[in-house]
Amino acid sequence: MVQRRRGVLVAPASDDRKARKALASIADEVVLDLEDAVTPANKDSARTAAAELVAEFGADRAVSLRINAIDTPWASDDLAACAQMPNLTSVVLPKADTPGDLQEADKQLGDSAVRLQALLETPRGIRDAGTICAATDRLDAVLIGYADLGASLGRASGLPMRTWHVVQDSVLLAARAAGVDVIDGPHLTIADDDAFRDAKRWVRDLGFDGTWVIHPAQLASAIEIFTPDADAIEDARRVLEALEKAAAAGAGAAELDGRMLDEALAVSARRVLAKGAVDE
Repeated sequence: MVQRRRGVLVAPASDDRKARKALASIADEVVLDLEDAVTPANKDSARTAAAELVAEFGADRAVSLRINAIDTPWASDDLAACAQMPNLTSVVLPKADTPGDLQEADKQLGDSAVRLQALLETPRGIRDAGTICAATDRLDAVLIGYADLGASLGRASGLPMRTWHVVQDSVLLAARAAGVDVIDGPHLTIADDDAFRDAKRWVRDLGFDGTWVIHPAQLASAIEIFTPDADAIEDARRVLEALEKAAAAGAGAAELDGRMLDEALAVSARRVLAKGAVDE
């Protein structure tokens, strides 16, 4: 089953109240954070707390863990623990810089069914997005981390989302070429305001599949923005039906409402239907 990530809520694994509130939310996926939100002294206890939460909630909803970067002292213990969590959806690998980073995480996850997501938040990671996205079949999604990336670039904070267009397009192209989802990083505010909604509509229109959020107040808008409306869903169904009829008749293309349809439009239609699937 395809995991939707229209609205992904990030919460610290070390804060039980916030983590449980996130897990009870409407988020498509909850990412429990073992990295930035956890001090070095609390890494072990946060890992234990995360494992308990995954065991409790993971059978009924998507729960992933953002571990510590692969070159840190905690990464191996994080991955070893994750490999023993049957209810864990995926591992989010921060500061993914090289294909080798993903391949090492893949190796340490062993025979487990746990998937991977790559968080690109360094200049090197953005530059090598293509090879990173193609590094392992375990990869499901790639994300942009604006805060660390902006700091590395020396870019001023608070700039319009469109100033990131080159970065966004390069990651989008890399993800689509590899057949993985592309998720926007969090807007670095907690308000569900015009600035947040405009930023997310911008990346949606570029082709992104969803976004991380750092506050529950932003979830409803995020999910609404990345969910196709009824007209788009109906059009996607009609596109696929027309192509199925054409294929049954031995034709490689079809016509609908003055449009010539082919497999490229079928791919787009399937993506629309996947995003617009009815919530259970």
